[in-house]
Amino acid sequence: MTLIGFLVLLLIAAICGSIGQSLAGYDLGGCLVSIVVGFIGAYLGLWIAGKMGLPQIFTISIEGKPFPVVWAVIGSALFTLIVALIRKAFVGRNRV
Repeated sequence: MTLIGFLVLLLIAAICGSIGQSLAGYDLGGCLVSIVVGFIGAYLGLWIAGKMGLPQIFTISIEGKPFPVVWAVIGSALFTLIVALIRKAFVGRNRV
């Protein structure tokens, strides 16, 4: 993969991660966190789709590497919700 292809892949993951965070209504961090959330969301979304037997709806191919946009957004939203609930459970106890 070339540098330009890798940067485009990071950009698409950041966009998917930020859309997923917006849908969840919780912000985990900045641009780098959105990239990580986008990749985790893509993995989580594909895993859920595979378990439920659902097809890949909208996949972008970057230099032969597929990136599932819809499942990345859905997975990012689910991952953000899980992290927000865990963070609320641990941080919410110590506040007075």
